[in-house]
Amino acid sequence: MNIVGSLRNSIAPAALSRREVLGVAGWSALTLKMGLLDFASSLFAGEASSGRKPRVQVIFVRPESDRYRMSWPGASFDAEARQAEYTKTLVAAAAKLGVDLEVRPLPLDDADSIAAFLEQTAKSPPDGLFASVLHLKSWPRVEYILKNRGSVPTVVFSPLGTSFAKQLQSVRGAPKAFVASTPDPQWPAFGLRMLRAVAAVKQSGICIVAGNVIEDRLVKALGLRLRYVPLKRWTDELKTAASTPQMQEIAKYYALEAKDIVEPKTEDLLAAAKNYIVARRIMAAEKCQGISVDCFPLLNERRVACGPCLAWSKLLDEGLVGGCEGDADAAISLLLSALLLGRPGFMHDPAPNTLRNTLIGSHCTCPTRLDGFDKPHAPFVLRSQAESASGVAMEVRWRPGQEITVVKFRSPDTLALGTGRVVADVSGPASTACRTAVEVKVNGLADARSIKDDHLLFLSGKSDEQWKAYAELAGLKVAPV
Repeated sequence: MNIVGSLRNSIAPAALSRREVLGVAGWSALTLKMGLLDFASSLFAGEASSGRKPRVQVIFVRPESDRYRMSWPGASFDAEARQAEYTKTLVAAAAKLGVDLEVRPLPLDDADSIAAFLEQTAKSPPDGLFASVLHLKSWPRVEYILKNRGSVPTVVFSPLGTSFAKQLQSVRGAPKAFVASTPDPQWPAFGLRMLRAVAAVKQSGICIVAGNVIEDRLVKALGLRLRYVPLKRWTDELKTAASTPQMQEIAKYYALEAKDIVEPKTEDLLAAAKNYIVARRIMAAEKCQGISVDCFPLLNERRVACGPCLAWSKLLDEGLVGGCEGDADAAISLLLSALLLGRPGFMHDPAPNTLRNTLIGSHCTCPTRLDGFDKPHAPFVLRSQAESASGVAMEVRWRPGQEITVVKFRSPDTLALGTGRVVADVSGPASTACRTAVEVKVNGLADARSIKDDHLLFLSGKSDEQWKAYAELAGLKVAPV
């Protein structure tokens, strides 16, 4: 009998429902339409919560007149209607993202109203400020607000007709601020997502399971907490974790959804599911939204029979962080991708193909919801972990031709960034390294041997402009990969 049949017979039947479920992390508050069983994303609901939503203030900087005759953006620009439209967009985005939005409906234009607003902001600083400037002559007020807002991260939205190059140059370089001059009326939703990401990172923690120490470290550029716990914690938790119906359901889901199962047996899938449960328990106990385990010595010294490859794939599909080899920078990159883009990243080892000047990224774990947490999963095959020939690993199939973004956070304060396109999904006999292998042509890379980082991320879709905007808002540097 094959493994799917074995699981069907050995595990009590359960409906494979698809419904809206909430991610567990307090920073997330993200509704994920997952193809997992009900328990799979709600098992630890409410744990690792930060306790509050990010608070963002919204202001409109413009004259109170609703018509601007013979001045930009002109009398045809309905200021009241546009303000209402942008407010509606922001309110809808805040509800989706879990942001506490405070909208000031009266526009700011005179010195007294601006001074009163800044005084209030100084007394009770929000996590972020969204300022929409709706008149060309309002830019001196915007400059004043940016200079006197304190350290509040600020997004300025300037729809077409409300700024020239001269105005944009006047605020260029303002710290922890990003100015979006664009005709896109829906852009404010992404601006709010950026502010929420900056605030949410400061409320987040990633548990690094490695070495022998217990300590907290602060990533100063982001305000992020890294919680280090000994590697022995992982094996101790595995020993005390009893088999549960939840583990059986996880194993059943992956057996049914996989295109094929090559090496793993039923007991391997159950062990892989236990890794997921243990990871979530450690995250909850340490009040973290992600985890990275130094898995190499665990497998190399045979301290575990199954590595966490499948567990990491599942965490990433849920909008959380499952990182390999105790790499803190890579784990931070995975967190930023989830918060900023609403999609998971593929952490990989980069191997240049010198004959084609391409980059092959490979690893034994990979998320399946490549296009977004609310999108269908990519096809995947269940394999063994390549180096140890044990446990369960993910062979996820990427689409040749799809655009991708290459990114990694480099301590202490830099984002390595690039774009490219998938040349081939490297699977079968050609894939002699890790199980998921993707060949990418990186744009502008003269020599693939020039790649500087291990454990880069591949992200589905071209998102370099979004990353640059976030870096400017968060005060990070940007460098090519």
